[in-house]
Amino acid sequence: FHDFLSVLLCGHKIQAKLSSNDKKLLPFLASYLCAVAPEFKPFITFTEDTLKNFDAVIATGSNNTATYFDHYFSKYPHIIRKNRNAVAIITGKETPKQMQSLADDVYRYFGLGCRNVSKIYIPQQYNLDHFFNGMYAWKQVINNHKYINNYDYNKAVYLMSDIKLFDNEFMLLKEDTGYSSPISVVFYERYKDINDVKAQLEDQKQNIQCIVSLEDVPFGVAQTPALSDYADGVDTIDFLIKL
Repeated sequence: FHDFLSVLLCGHKIQAKLSSNDKKLLPFLASYLCAVAPEFKPFITFTEDTLKNFDAVIATGSNNTATYFDHYFSKYPHIIRKNRNAVAIITGKETPKQMQSLADDVYRYFGLGCRNVSKIYIPQQYNLDHFFNGMYAWKQVINNHKYINNYDYNKAVYLMSDIKLFDNEFMLLKEDTGYSSPISVVFYERYKDINDVKAQLEDQKQNIQCIVSLEDVPFGVAQTPALSDYADGVDTIDFLIKL
C-alpha cells in the first residue's frame, strides 16, 4: 500500500501485478479511492499478464525471486526488496504492558509480515515467564485451524529432531541464530552484552526490517509504521520524484 500511495502522490501511473496472496485488499482500496476521487482512475491498472510499457519498477519477493528481478529489470530504474524480518531486544526492564504490546508485534497477520518480530534477544538469566505472560494476550490464535496446523507440524519436526523447545501450548520458542522463523515459532538468542547484539544487528542490517526495543521502535507499533518509515530504509518518494 505504501508503494501504491507513493506512486500516486508523485504523479505517476501504476501498473500492478499482485502476488497470489494479496489480490483483494489493494484493488478494493483502489476502487474506493476512484469512487471518491475519479480523477485517479486513469492512473491505476491491475493486471494478471506480463508487465509491459513501464518506465520503472518496484518489486518485492523472496531472496531467490529478488535475484531474478534484479536481472530481469536491470535496465530499468528499480527498487527490489528481499526477505527481511523484525527482531526485539529484551532487557528485563520491560513492563507487563510492554510485553503484551510485543505480542501484537509477533502475532499480527500471523507473523507473516516483514515487520513482525520473528526473533528475540534476551539476557543470559532472563526469566522467560515474563515473555510468555505477555504473549498470553494472543492465546486465541491457536483456534485458527491453519495456525494450529503449523504449530503441530513444527512442534513434531523439532521434537523428532530432539531440538530443545520452550512451549506455551500456542507458541514455540527455539534457540536459533537465524531470523526468519516459521509460523507459530519465535527464535531467540541469549546475550551477555547488549552492545554485542547491537553490533550483530548492524552487521546484519540487510536482513532486518526494524528493531523493537526500549531504545528503538516502541513495543506494539512495529506493524503500524508511519509514512516516513520506508521499507528496507529506501526512500521511495525520493526514488519516484527523480524519475
